[in-house]
Amino acid sequence: MVTSPGTDRDLLTRKAYATDDALAVRQRIHDQYSVPPTNFLEWVLEREDWHGDEIVLDVGAGPGVYFEPAARRASQGAVIGADLSFGMAQRANSKGIAQMMTNADVQALPFASSTFDVVLANHMLYHVPDLDEALSEIHRVLKPTGFLIAATNSQFNMPEFDQLTRRVFSQLGVTGNEVENFVKQTSRNFNLEDAPSQLSHYFGAVARFDLPSALVFPSKQPVLDYFNSMRALKEPLLPSKVTWEDFMNQLGDQVNRLITHFGELVVNKLAGVVIGTDVGGFAREYMELLRESADS
Repeated sequence: MVTSPGTDRDLLTRKAYATDDALAVRQRIHDQYSVPPTNFLEWVLEREDWHGDEIVLDVGAGPGVYFEPAARRASQGAVIGADLSFGMAQRANSKGIAQMMTNADVQALPFASSTFDVVLANHMLYHVPDLDEALSEIHRVLKPTGFLIAATNSQFNMPEFDQLTRRVFSQLGVTGNEVENFVKQTSRNFNLEDAPSQLSHYFGAVARFDLPSALVFPSKQPVLDYFNSMRALKEPLLPSKVTWEDFMNQLGDQVNRLITHFGELVVNKLAGVVIGTDVGGFAREYMELLRESADS
C-alpha cells in the first residue's frame, strides 16, 4: 500500500511540519487577504460555551496558535499541547503558555482515560494514517462530559485553486487521475462533509458549523507563496514528467493572466468546525431535557 504524502509520518515531521515556516506563510496569507476579515481561531473556540476551569488538550498543536485563546477561556484550568513533530513541539513550548507540551501521536496519546474537558484537533486529523484509532484515543482521554473541537476544510474549499491547477496541468499536457490526485489529496481523509459521520461512531452527539469566506489577491506573488508553502506535500504527487519549477512557472503565467484581465483573483473558502460529545457541551441541555422527560 502506497502511503499518501498527507499521512506520511516521516514526510510530515521531517519536511512539511519540521518547523512552522510553511504554516506561517499560509497563516499570513489568510490573515492578509481574507474577505471578510475573520479571526478564525476565535471563531472556532466560540462554537462552544466555556466555563473557565477546563483542562484542555490541543493535539496536533503545531506552533501553538490556539494556546493563548484557549488559555483565556480556561483561565482557571490548564492547556496541554501535543504534536507529532518534535520541531513543532519545541516551537510551541517556547511560547510558555501551555502548562505542558509533549511530542506525542494522537493515535497513542500518553494520557489517562477521562483526563480532559476539551480536546482541540484543528486542521490536523486529515494527516492521521488511522483516523479511527485517533478518534478512539481522543474519546478515551475525554471526560464523559467533555467535547472535541475539530476544525477542518470542506472538500469544496478553494475551488478556484483546483480549477487553476487543472488548467496548469492541461497546459503542461497532463490530464486524468494524476491531476485529480494532486488536486484534493490533503483534505480527502477528514473534511466537513464526511466528518460528522466519522465522529458519530465515537460520540453520541455531533454538530457542524461552516464559515464561508474568500481570499482576494490583487497580485500573483501571494498565490505563488501559498502554493510554494505546500511544496513538501504536493511535489511528491506531481506526474513524473512534470517538475515543481514547470508547475510553478505555468501557474504564475496563468495567475498573471487572470489578474490582468479581472483585476484580482478571488478564491472562495469553506472551512468550519465539527464538535463531538456524549453528554457535554452543546448536547448538555438536550440530555437534561431527556432525563427530565424520562423522570416525569
